[in-house]
Amino acid sequence: MESYLVQNPKALTPEQVKRYSRHIIMPQVGSIGQRKLLESKVLIIGAGGLGSPVAIYLTLAGVGTIGIVDYDTVDISNLQRQILHYDSDISRPKVISAKETLKSYNKEVQIDLHEKPLTSKNALEIIKNYDIVINGADNFPARYLTNDACQMLSKPLVDGSILLFDGQATVYEPGGPCYRCLFPTPPPPGEVPSCAEAGVLG
Repeated sequence: MESYLVQNPKALTPEQVKRYSRHIIMPQVGSIGQRKLLESKVLIIGAGGLGSPVAIYLTLAGVGTIGIVDYDTVDISNLQRQILHYDSDISRPKVISAKETLKSYNKEVQIDLHEKPLTSKNALEIIKNYDIVINGADNFPARYLTNDACQMLSKPLVDGSILLFDGQATVYEPGGPCYRCLFPTPPPPGEVPSCAEAGVLG
């Protein structure tokens, strides 16, 4: 992913050297790699079962800017797997809950909130500002829309999905095969049940 990140990142502060020391001592990451992480921007579509652990680990890793797209509120049924949210967050916007949780892990990370559905009118405008897009949306329209926007903007896309006991993750590089190459058309409505209909293991 080196080509998608900044070429001349800023020097690490003494506190950052301590925080990310377990990265820095790894020859595959080192100081240069950590500095690139700090300057990178990642967009996460969905603050639910997939977006939650992704957002937490990217925050802990020191990704400098994390954008979150979600317009839902926290429901008690989310709490068995959506680890960004707590009992006290029920009925609150997921993006607000997510930001508070992520800031409690790492106050230096910038969290950009997009409390709106991703649509054909705003997808390009939102996605263009990030280096990498991670799609954890739980519906096919958002999945196809994210894919198309990333293709148009030449952004790498990490796409994940879960249902019942199964999960899958795929990385689509710009210029290579995309989500539509694997699945040219969405399934008919009702053919694939949602997590709310079929269930999902945390």
